[in-house]
Amino acid sequence: MKSVPQEALAFLLQLQKNNERDWFNEHKAEFKALESEMKDFYKEIEIKLNLHDQIEKTKAFRIYRDIRFSKDKTPYKTNFGASFTRRKPALRGGYYVHIQPENKSFIAVGFWNPHKDDLYRIRKEVELDAEEIKQVIQQKELKKYWGEVEGERLKTSPKGFDKEHPAIDLLNLKQWNFTKKFTDKEVLANDFAATVDNHFKAIRPFFDYMSSVLTTDLNGVSLIDE
Repeated sequence: MKSVPQEALAFLLQLQKNNERDWFNEHKAEFKALESEMKDFYKEIEIKLNLHDQIEKTKAFRIYRDIRFSKDKTPYKTNFGASFTRRKPALRGGYYVHIQPENKSFIAVGFWNPHKDDLYRIRKEVELDAEEIKQVIQQKELKKYWGEVEGERLKTSPKGFDKEHPAIDLLNLKQWNFTKKFTDKEVLANDFAATVDNHFKAIRPFFDYMSSVLTTDLNGVSLIDE
């Protein structure tokens, strides 16, 4: 079973202290070797995911930062990250793995930047019947692994929605995310890929609900061309 190499966290710690091009170029061979090992780790997760889901795309994020519009001009990220996209249009939602030293690693699932039409469709479903999604996100297994739903919120009610709606706490969400943090010790464990996969399995009822909502209209008629 592939795991996160201990050297990856050590390299990222050094990069935090030496986040400039000369140092990185001097250690580029070391970085490329670690990047390859991390891609093997992502592949392990993808294989596990495909045993119970359908992954359309795995993306390993580049180490280089886009500093054009950022006040922070350090050129490199100090983490390894990858996303796993489910097969569209039938399956919605995505998975993310973020590896960073000093106990800053985490995994995340959900809808980070939903299209406005998708967000409106979700809100309309919640407006009509919030009980189903409440039951989903309050399931014992899901809460054990993920806790509560998170995300940016509107300060007021969405346009066209009643601010007195009993589920306004869900209607206000601009994102629907779940995150779980891990210590360095947990990340470096030989079975970390299995731990990640167990968390990803536990989110499935939420993804099934959202996929059903986002592939049908308010009458339950499929929007997917057969």
